[in-house]
Amino acid sequence: MPLEVIGAGFGRTGTLSTKTALERLGLDRCYHMLEVGLHADHAASWRRAARGEDVDWERHFKGYRATVDWPACAFWPQLRAAFPAAKVLLTVREPDAWCASFRETIARVIEPPFPAGAEEILAMAAEVIIDGTLDGVLGDDDHLMDCFVRHNQRVIDTVDADQLLVFDVRDGWEPLCEFLGRSVPDGPFPNVNDRAFFNALIEGGARPPIAAIEER
Repeated sequence: MPLEVIGAGFGRTGTLSTKTALERLGLDRCYHMLEVGLHADHAASWRRAARGEDVDWERHFKGYRATVDWPACAFWPQLRAAFPAAKVLLTVREPDAWCASFRETIARVIEPPFPAGAEEILAMAAEVIIDGTLDGVLGDDDHLMDCFVRHNQRVIDTVDADQLLVFDVRDGWEPLCEFLGRSVPDGPFPNVNDRAFFNALIEGGARPPIAAIEER
């Protein structure tokens, strides 16, 4: 089954909450950076993509119906070309809030030296995020926010309005369900992977509370 939703929003814009929500709406499974660790060959595929080499996207996303987060968001134009019927979901937040969250979470772990056992995934993340998305600059907050704003605006300027949802997770179920033609579920919109949770996860003290990242 081809991808139905391509997530174009950077990590730290509520992407894990959105992954959880999409899977609850039936778009199961939804690809997220956490999924890379479940597939031994995926980090290498993303590194090839970062070098501009061809990737068999249909094979890569076999079993998935949606994507969010890095690394996929960095390749949203390529994914649109491979899955032209897919809708595009751009998760957003205020640039300064995004920068602060990114600085306190992802930026902490994507510069070497990388911990043993995570070298391939984190090296891939560094290539995709630092080199491919942030122009090789990690230490300048103004630059980070400029990259964030320019990326979002490029998506907005490129994707037809009827195929795009610019989505703030604080808006909850209604705009997402309307965009996807799904009924609004009972219960609140998921809220997972805040900064404390992310850091506990990286340090080995927590794990995402969602079944979709388990082998099944």
